[in-house]
Amino acid sequence: TSSHTRVGILNNPSSKIKEDNTAIARGILAAFLTQNNSNLKSFLSKFTKEETAKSLAAGTKIAKFLVPGMDDDTFEKKYNTLGVDIIKTHQMFCQEVLKLLPGQMAVMSNGR
Repeated sequence: TSSHTRVGILNNPSSKIKEDNTAIARGILAAFLTQNNSNLKSFLSKFTKEETAKSLAAGTKIAKFLVPGMDDDTFEKKYNTLGVDIIKTHQMFCQEVLKLLPGQMAVMSNGR
């Protein structure tokens, strides 16, 4: 509820990282990197539903999930060029620095 709060996402998958099983993670990262806060919040509310994961797995294009007001071109360009290396880096940080097990979730506050 505060405009002074920052949110970030680190991915710590438990399975082998491939393009076809990282669509949600790459979509979230692309949105964080390209959208303003209002559009980001709207997109994440729509995008992080179970039906979205099923639909993407069935072959639906990510453009179907964009919300009005988003910078569609910038988002799609970032999504299409965002490789899996960033997710592998997240995974390595989570496991080597934060000492999380693969797939384990955590909340960090104030960088701790």
